[in-house]
Amino acid sequence: MKLNVNGEIKLVESGENKLSLSNIITKLGFNPKAVVVELNGTIVPQKQWNNLLIKENDNLEIVTIVGGGS
Repeated sequence: MKLNVNGEIKLVESGENKLSLSNIITKLGFNPKAVVVELNGTIVPQKQWNNLLIKENDNLEIVTIVGGGS
């Protein structure tokens, strides 16, 4: 499956199965607990990731949350 992830085309192996957003995040190597995801221009709450199926050519913006402070 071809996806646009953070402005880059990525090929993600899906086989015959449709992949949820949760599956895609993991396959791309992101820590699900440390990212915010925008799908086709809309921020997706993490509680919806398991039920949201990703389609060919979807656009994902994945932002990693970095903790810290002074």
